[in-house]
Amino acid sequence: MTDTEKQLRCGYVAIVGRPNVGKSTLLNHLLGQKISITSRKPQTTRQNTLGIKTEGDVQLIFVDTPGLHTNQDKKAINRFMNRAAESAIRDVDVVVFVVDRTVWTEADDRVASEVAKSGVPVIIAINKTDRIEHKAALFSHLQTLAERFPEATLIPVSALHGQHLAELEKAILTHIPEGTHYFPEDQITDRTQRYLVAEIVREKITRQLGAELPYEAAVEIEEFKYQGKVCHISALILVERDGQKKIIIGEKGDRLKKIGQQARMDMERMLESKVMLNLWVKVRRGWSDDERALRSLGYDE
Repeated sequence: MTDTEKQLRCGYVAIVGRPNVGKSTLLNHLLGQKISITSRKPQTTRQNTLGIKTEGDVQLIFVDTPGLHTNQDKKAINRFMNRAAESAIRDVDVVVFVVDRTVWTEADDRVASEVAKSGVPVIIAINKTDRIEHKAALFSHLQTLAERFPEATLIPVSALHGQHLAELEKAILTHIPEGTHYFPEDQITDRTQRYLVAEIVREKITRQLGAELPYEAAVEIEEFKYQGKVCHISALILVERDGQKKIIIGEKGDRLKKIGQQARMDMERMLESKVMLNLWVKVRRGWSDDERALRSLGYDE
């Protein structure tokens, strides 16, 4: 190893927490660009996604994880998401445990238990602090967390507004070891463009239909090819019941058209190319509780 290589630092950082505490929003703001989809609905993130930030001699490899929840045996997809999050905690240099303001639930206990078993250094990011009206409540909660997790570093943040993220990153850096970089300097994620465009479609579905449609929707990319300067994308939206198909399509196809328009705009920004997007909706009954179907859709260990 050369002297230059010895000066390099590289490490993995797991971002964990129960569903809907702002893990993906935090990752996107730490990276300065969007790679993980977000919505106000729990379980938006379903698979571990790497976000890579390289600045000078330091490379931080963030692992955005699905929210750990207590109903892990409910369906195969729930079990998959829990396994994905648990596996990420075991093999990192530091864990960022994200909690929602002063709220603490049984699901937070579940995350805390998994984090404790890992033996990895922990930073607790108390998120959405901009929405706490009474700061005395935050101070009291910080005292409670400090007593319960005496070895953890506590940092109040607002991921959405970028508040105190520099302080959070500084705390992360104290746990990053020396080592060569695993990824090229300009790479920001381990996910393919096909995966990212599928996630964009799913984000638009979730944001528009979260209250009407349960989380039994998946997106499969059937075509992704460039013809000249235009990227042609065909995406199949899978649901479990006929009624869900009707909800997504909407009256005279209006809702599906709106989902497509919003998704196409995001795709064009990401791909820096004109996009021709075609969407179809298909009923595949029971896919979310079928291990084989999940593997075919890319939900694998």
